[in-house]
Amino acid sequence: MARSKQATPSRRQVSSEYISKLDRKPPGLDHSAANGQSNGHAHANALAPGKQDKSDGVVLQLVVAVAGIYGSFLTWAYLQEKLTTTPYGPESAPERFKFPVFLLTIQSSFALVTGYLYNIARTPRGQPVPPIFPSRAIVPPLALVAFTSALAAPFGYASLAHIDYITFILAKSCKLLPVMFLHITLFRRRYPLYKYLVVAAVTAGVAVFTLHSGKKHSSSRGGGGSGQTAWGLLLLGINLLFDGLTNSTQDYIFATFRPYTGPQMMCANNLLGTLLTGAYLVLSPWLVHTGVGEWLGMDVAGSAGELAAALGFLRRYPSVWLDVLGFAACGAVGQVFIFYTLSTFSSVLLVTVTVTRKMFTMILSVVAFGHRLSRMQWLGVGLVFGGIGVEAAIARREKMAKEKNKLAATAAAAAAGGDESSKTKVA
Repeated sequence: MARSKQATPSRRQVSSEYISKLDRKPPGLDHSAANGQSNGHAHANALAPGKQDKSDGVVLQLVVAVAGIYGSFLTWAYLQEKLTTTPYGPESAPERFKFPVFLLTIQSSFALVTGYLYNIARTPRGQPVPPIFPSRAIVPPLALVAFTSALAAPFGYASLAHIDYITFILAKSCKLLPVMFLHITLFRRRYPLYKYLVVAAVTAGVAVFTLHSGKKHSSSRGGGGSGQTAWGLLLLGINLLFDGLTNSTQDYIFATFRPYTGPQMMCANNLLGTLLTGAYLVLSPWLVHTGVGEWLGMDVAGSAGELAAALGFLRRYPSVWLDVLGFAACGAVGQVFIFYTLSTFSSVLLVTVTVTRKMFTMILSVVAFGHRLSRMQWLGVGLVFGGIGVEAAIARREKMAKEKNKLAATAAAAAAGGDESSKTKVA
């Protein structure tokens, strides 16, 4: 008499919010395991220790990812504010570090080497390392990303001369605003109502915070602060527009040139960015004497160009090298942890970590540099992070619903395939 096979016990799906590669089982694993065991309970007991080990491994990966993002980017933000706001030298003639392209070049060089090593490390053994430029067609959009990134940074650093760092953080906290603006104007795309409400809340929050900050400046500087604040916000607005163009182009690259990965883009962007900003630094001694150099304000760094001026500043104050190299290293490592989180967990987790990290960055700035906020400024902060939090919560719900529907569709397809296989055997 033939012995009938026992059905494989049903399994509960892992939550999609913190789903890890360790939880992604290859097809056919349960079927083969069932054939190897005649008793379903014995099979479940045999796998119990393995499940526990996997669960512990996922928790460890989660802790490493979150701690890496927080540690690297909080330190990065602290060093950024320290570099751009600390006066050096005697009180009678203080100097400030005002060399954004030089700083960007150092950071992109670090990120290029780190991204290349990460691209090699994540490649399975026996397989070739994915090329940075898999085709010629991908070079123009990657060059556009490098160009807009290189242009965005100097405008952002220049704005810090006219607005405080917390205003800078608040305005930079919502990348949704410039992305939506570009998609609406250039691509004629429409968004759901809640995204417009989020943008309105963030804009109102930044306006409330800046207006009340401006009153404080005007009272202490004899009314000249408001004009400088407006100029700083204009520079920051240009920075945000370039950021939006960068993000939109990156979305286009990932959607068009599949399977192009984050580490590949990290290497390509930083390679092209280093070449672009490096060429600027080399040519700056000649450009500074032209009409274009005067219009760009290159004479602020000195008639010898930004590279010579930055190296001279670092010779006079060699301790600044530690902050510059630390800033570059933290930015590079932070990018790796972002791509690690995206490849190991779902993007829902990354959104949550990013929003809370920006809040902690603002708190760190208040504590470390002695900023004092009025009640209305705290109201502006609440509007900004409240709007961002609502947008993140809705995005989280939408992503989890999509992943749930995808899992259900996969299970239905697998069940349909099993039914067809049974019919074939019976026939």
